[in-house]
Amino acid sequence: MRSHKMNSVNTLPSNYSYVFNFEEQFNHKETREWMIKYWTTGFLFCGFYVLFIFGMQYYMKNRPRFQLRRILVLWNVMLAAFSLMGANRTAPEFFHVLKNNGFYYSVCVPSFIEDDCVSGFWTWMFVLSKLPELGDTVFIVLRKQPLIFLHWYHHVTVLLYSWFSYTEYTASARWFIVMNYCVHSIMYTYYALRAMGYMLPRPFAMLITACQLTQMVVGCIVNVWAYKYLSGGQDCHISYTNIKLSIAMYFSYFILFVRFFYQTYFVMKKPKLDGCSKKSA
Repeated sequence: MRSHKMNSVNTLPSNYSYVFNFEEQFNHKETREWMIKYWTTGFLFCGFYVLFIFGMQYYMKNRPRFQLRRILVLWNVMLAAFSLMGANRTAPEFFHVLKNNGFYYSVCVPSFIEDDCVSGFWTWMFVLSKLPELGDTVFIVLRKQPLIFLHWYHHVTVLLYSWFSYTEYTASARWFIVMNYCVHSIMYTYYALRAMGYMLPRPFAMLITACQLTQMVVGCIVNVWAYKYLSGGQDCHISYTNIKLSIAMYFSYFILFVRFFYQTYFVMKKPKLDGCSKKSA
């Protein structure tokens, strides 16, 4: 760990009191060049992912389920720790910008990647993490739990959208990344505790799903404002294509989460699913 220091690649704003070596050495230009060159491989990963999970689901149909309890605990603890760290390293920049530069700046200026080595590094980690997070579904299939459409649809679309957005340095992603890290921090902690055998109160699970729904609403609102800024002739670092893709994604998530929330908490007497969808965009 190193003390506050300016960087020739990225600058470090006053909202951070320290920076790790790996954060200080982050070069956003190199990562963007890499993603521009390789982001379309995400389609190959997603295609293999879909074939694998449904092929494995068919293979497991007449076979006993795996328990995988210890591995599942470790998996969720790792993702919870990663999300907590990501939230801790991106939220300060987010609130610093809102307080000192305002809402427009937070939606339209990608300084969280270009001018902040800490937030920039964890933005890169966020984008890359969407690939290993596909492993969530492997546990569901091998343990023969219900695999709902929302789960795998979310995984596929978030990976593709996140990788595409990084090639454009989409400024509004500042909002999406911080929200996702925060919600995942709670969500994966919940699942880690469940995997350990702790039965948490049902309202806690409902709270997680409510947070996920709130995230979708905020995502749609941010996109609407980004569109207003662009159509009003203001400089905003986000493309019309990105806005359309993002609002379609968030709105579809909202509909699916509302359906999930209703069926889980108000229809099913004994829900087969855990108390949250384990998904958050």
